[in-house]
Amino acid sequence: MKRILLTVCFFALFFSCNSDDDNAGSSQVEANFFALTVGNSWEYRYYDFNTSNNSFEASTIVDNVSIVSTEEIEGETYFKFRYFTTGNDLNSPYYPANGESFRYFRVDAENLVDDSNIIIFLREDHEERLIGNLNDPIFQYLRLAEDMQDLTTNAGVFDALDMELYARDEDGNLYPGISHYYYAEGIGLVLNTATFLSSTQHFQERRLESYHIIN
Repeated sequence: MKRILLTVCFFALFFSCNSDDDNAGSSQVEANFFALTVGNSWEYRYYDFNTSNNSFEASTIVDNVSIVSTEEIEGETYFKFRYFTTGNDLNSPYYPANGESFRYFRVDAENLVDDSNIIIFLREDHEERLIGNLNDPIFQYLRLAEDMQDLTTNAGVFDALDMELYARDEDGNLYPGISHYYYAEGIGLVLNTATFLSSTQHFQERRLESYHIIN
């Protein structure tokens, strides 16, 4: 079977949901969970799996992410994120291209969404959610795991929520590959993984190396 990559990046997710109205107090609490404050910044490095020693090794590719301002879009206030990627000199498709880009995010119904109403991180429940199909008859799902995860990166030790991305065939059978997105309260994204449908072993990690949080 063709190797299909089961991953969504923090800057380029491709599944959507309907949004619900939320009160200002709750939105502020959730914004604090995601560390949505102008001036906050994060540095991430990509790590690749080495099959010869079954360990992850640091790559040269780094994402520097920061919140530079807020902006009103269709009556909603969004936080403007600046991304600056370096190290992908070979233009590998498994990493973002070198250079600067911008994305816009806000909290809606406890979830982090972008300006196209696409979910970046799901927090509202633990139910399995069908989000579309990768390639018929492969259907993609999303859910928030029940258990928190203790994670350690160069930035510290974190107690994080775990959002899972996976796929099933038309008969409901689960494919081996599962990608994970870990968020820690008041910090934001701590780590995410990338995998192929056919493998239980993910081939890439994007880890938080350092951060500056002012909220």
